[in-house]
Amino acid sequence: MTDTIEELRKKMEAAAAALDFEEARRLRDMISLMRGGATAEEAATADLSGLTRQQPGAMGLGTSQERLAPPSEWTPPTKPDLMTKERGKRR
Repeated sequence: MTDTIEELRKKMEAAAAALDFEEARRLRDMISLMRGGATAEEAATADLSGLTRQQPGAMGLGTSQERLAPPSEWTPPTKPDLMTKERGKRR
């Protein structure tokens, strides 16, 4: 199978027009793999059964970065009292 991305896109649109959404999904995933750098043969033989798409807005911005968690024994410092800030200083 040596289809190009453009040929796969046309096949995907034809499958969607024919209401064959499973085939359209498979072709969409192959196009995505090929855009990512895979060859047509690698994209055709790839196991796509476990792939799921992230829902837009489900995680917000920067979701590809891990969020660091503080150690379990760490407690945040107390917030300063804004009413007494700089009260002891002379001007």
